[in-house]
Parts: sequence; structure tokens; C-alpha cells
Amino acid sequence: MQVTEIDWSETEKEVAKTAFDRAYAREIDALILEVRSFSSAIAQIEDMWRLHDFLSARRHEIDGKYDYRYSALIFVFAGLLKDGWLHLEELEGLDADKLKKVAALARM
Repeated sequence: MQVTEIDWSETEKEVAKTAFDRAYAREIDALILEVRSFSSAIAQIEDMWRLHDFLSARRHEIDGKYDYRYSALIFVFAGLLKDGWLHLEELEGLDADKLKKVAALARM
């Protein structure tokens, strides 16, 4: 069975959405703290442009990372697990095969 052919039950969809939203909120909260710290140290125009570049890069990264298509979620969850934004326990309720795939991909 290929990952793109995986079916998601209604319960799994709810678990996935909750976990996805939590990971996104964690990463955004961390980014906001980082931006506050960075912006409080702005002393000259170059610092402001550096912040702009940083935010542009992070937006591109975050927009690409948080893909809520069911065909991509196994990979998305593995990446979030690997990056520390998601915990495997938060995916409890997903099929055992899905959990195994996420855990295995996160270890790669």
C-alpha cells in the first residue's frame, strides 16, 4: 500500500487535525518569541532588513511544511516529530500502521 492510497477514518481525521494544529501553534509561538527578541535588538536599518529576510525565509519554510493533504500527512507528521514540534503520543488514535510509518520516517 502506498502512502497516497491510505484511507483516514473520521476519528483519525480528528486526531490528525488536532495534532497538526498543536504543532503549528507551537512553532508559531516559538517564532513569535524569536521575532520579539530579535526586534528588540534592532539598532540600525541592516538589522531590520535582516529581520525581514529571516521572516520571509521562515514563512516560506512554514508554508511548505504544514501541508494538510491526507496524502502528505504521514510525511508531515514525521517531519514535525523529528523537528520536535509534535510528539508521537499526540497521534494516538491513528491506525497502528500509520503510527509505525510516522515513527520510522522520523528516525531517518
